[in-house]
Amino acid sequence: MAKYYPIFLKIEQKTCVVVGGGKVACRKIKSLLEAGARVRVIAPHVIDEIAKMAEEGRVELLKRPYQKGDLKGAVLVYAATDDPKVQEEVFSEAEELGIFCNVVDKPRLCSFIVPSLVKRGRLQLAISTSGASPALARRLREQLEQEFGPEYEEYLELMAKWREEILARDLSEEERRRIFEHLVLAPVPLWLKRGERHHVKSLAETFDLPFEE
Repeated sequence: MAKYYPIFLKIEQKTCVVVGGGKVACRKIKSLLEAGARVRVIAPHVIDEIAKMAEEGRVELLKRPYQKGDLKGAVLVYAATDDPKVQEEVFSEAEELGIFCNVVDKPRLCSFIVPSLVKRGRLQLAISTSGASPALARRLREQLEQEFGPEYEEYLELMAKWREEILARDLSEEERRRIFEHLVLAPVPLWLKRGERHHVKSLAETFDLPFEE
């Protein structure tokens, strides 16, 4: 059984390559763009949505078949093509260059796998079964989506703002920890979900923290 090291990569302004021009490739491109990556797409044919991204300057498009050397300068690559020969070639070059590679639906040709993800603004919950059961990973994601609703996006923005405010104060480490623990233990997400913003305001006022109702 393959073993994986869980990690969140900072790929902002770094080159990532997607080999392929179909719907799967498009999904990979969007996820990379959301993370701020510079995306290079290589495919002789692409769907209209990818073509539009290229026209808008959001991605670099090489409208031709993949060839060795195309991965130079990249930190990560997706091979989203159903051509077995290209899949092998992309993985081989990635291995030679020490680049993380994912050949979609081919675990044998992957140096990383993509978790099932729940995103709520700054909050990201990644679920993986190490490839044993993608269906279970999806099921767990659906359960977590119910538990961690949209209110967590505002909650994390508040916590980030409050943390910055508290760290700027002349407080001891013990005082800061006490305040942070109090804020985390308070049911702020539940209050936000129920629209009980007056409770959040009261909590913020307790520690002289900003909050707009």
